[in-house]
Amino acid sequence: MKKYYITAAIPYVNASPHLGHALEFVQSDVIARYHRLLGEKTLLLTGADENSLKNVQAAEKLGISTQKLCDENSKKFQELISALNLSFDVFQRSSSQTHIKGSQKLWQLCDKNGDIYKKKYKGLYCVGCETFYTKDELTPEGKCPEHLTVPQKVEEENYFFRLSKYQDKLLDLITTDKIKIIPETRKNEVVSFIKMGLSDFSISRSKERAKNWGVPVPSDPTQIIYVWFDALNVYQTGVGFGSDEKSYKLWWPTDVHVIGKGIIRFHAIYWPAILLSAHLPLPKSIFVHGYITTEGQKMSKTLGNIIDPFEVINKYGTDPLRYYLLREVPSYSDGDFSLLRFKGVYNADLANGLGNLISRVAKLCENSGFRLDPKDKKTERFKSIVQHSLEKFDFNKALEYIWRSDIKWGLKWLDQDINEAKPWQINDKKFLNLKLHLYVTNIREIAYNLQPFLPKTAEKILEQFSGPTIQSQPPLFPRLT
Repeated sequence: MKKYYITAAIPYVNASPHLGHALEFVQSDVIARYHRLLGEKTLLLTGADENSLKNVQAAEKLGISTQKLCDENSKKFQELISALNLSFDVFQRSSSQTHIKGSQKLWQLCDKNGDIYKKKYKGLYCVGCETFYTKDELTPEGKCPEHLTVPQKVEEENYFFRLSKYQDKLLDLITTDKIKIIPETRKNEVVSFIKMGLSDFSISRSKERAKNWGVPVPSDPTQIIYVWFDALNVYQTGVGFGSDEKSYKLWWPTDVHVIGKGIIRFHAIYWPAILLSAHLPLPKSIFVHGYITTEGQKMSKTLGNIIDPFEVINKYGTDPLRYYLLREVPSYSDGDFSLLRFKGVYNADLANGLGNLISRVAKLCENSGFRLDPKDKKTERFKSIVQHSLEKFDFNKALEYIWRSDIKWGLKWLDQDINEAKPWQINDKKFLNLKLHLYVTNIREIAYNLQPFLPKTAEKILEQFSGPTIQSQPPLFPRLT
């Protein structure tokens, strides 16, 4: 059986999850559900990035231990996974002993290859990004472009990784799509960055500056492994690197890393270089999505403009939020969220669209006594146009096709045909049954194609229209007022 391994990025757990995390989690879940429906052996992984300085600082502000903070917030991310009906198979915490052991092993492999050395360094460090910036990379006001905060001036002796050694190899991997970056615009960004020249980067922090939190550098207890070096390795340790060789060989390399645009450099440049150094297999592809914005500004804990996904789910339901994130947020760019727009989309597409169509056809079947023939084989499958979009991680485009009015199986087309045919006025029983059979078949196909996106809703529809009799049910999406 073909395997397919998907990873979502490993979020920092310095605070509760926000809607931006929900976006990436849902996108990753769609990919996993799609490949499971194709019959492939599929694994979906995320976890908790717990070894960062920002976690330490957040714990200090609350007056609790860093471990307690990580325990509490990691649990909240796992609760979000449940609330969004996500099919994650692995949640790997970077403070676990299996991960610590695996990250030290990765360090030793790179060191064995001569790619780690020690030197004194000073630079501008953003704790939010957990990375150094040059002055040219900052905003005109001298702030981090991601968090809009002034970076710290840091000077210390660290271990460095010979990234420059792999510049030509990385350029070849990206330009030839041996590591495929989707969309093309993000691939071009990475190629441009590599061509500007790669510099070696620091992969450790002093134990003092790291507040004695994180993975110790093997053979040097005065240093802690740089959080990105160990966090990226969650993708490997979560499937057995350093602890379960059989599992690791089964799943690695990953088929796709799902990440936000702000961390593309770490995943498309640093991570492949580290794996090359360690003589380990490389990821096959990287899907880069945009941000959820509020009033055009990136949603982040640092900026204080977050929306709590639990509040939206508790008030409006899981599938409505999944639908908005997948349909209204373009897969390859940023998308804005507001409750006003959310309610408008809910009423138009779900209550008046999908929900109303299901209610109409079910009522027609019930009133006419329509019965599905037990011999009628169910042949639902992914429509080629939907499958093509899913292969490109173009989720909003796939949903657009399902809702289209100019495709002879689309949701709006079916609604229009009902309006024009007026089946409630048809007296010819045989002709009416043919019409209702067409509607029921189309609805089952729509529901099948919706399974990766709206799993609970699709399951309800498929169950309701499984026959032999079809009965009315309460509305799938009560209209919001």
